[in-house]
Amino acid sequence: MTIQQKLFALIIGAGVFLIILEMVRRRRLAEEYSFLWLATGLGIVVLVLWYDILERLTRFIGAVNPTTTLFIFGFIFLILINLHYSVKITKLTAQVKDLAQKLAIYEKEK
Repeated sequence: MTIQQKLFALIIGAGVFLIILEMVRRRRLAEEYSFLWLATGLGIVVLVLWYDILERLTRFIGAVNPTTTLFIFGFIFLILINLHYSVKITKLTAQVKDLAQKLAIYEKEK
């Protein structure tokens, strides 16, 4: 990895970290979700600073290039995020349905 690539990746990792902290501070992002994104920013910085970890991981999974490894794990990360949000949406949908039914019963009794 060239120094320019390392610098770019460090800026991205630190930027993600700082943006998440600012969003939590302004209450635009709940703390429960911030840990995942803070870990992502930290993971980027760790992989940039200790590139050997990424190369070992690449050899372990049998990928050809470290960039392929990053792509694979990024894809898995996005799939897991989508799964998490699908579970949340399902739960919220059930809550809205229950609230609508309770409101209809309350309105009927009035």
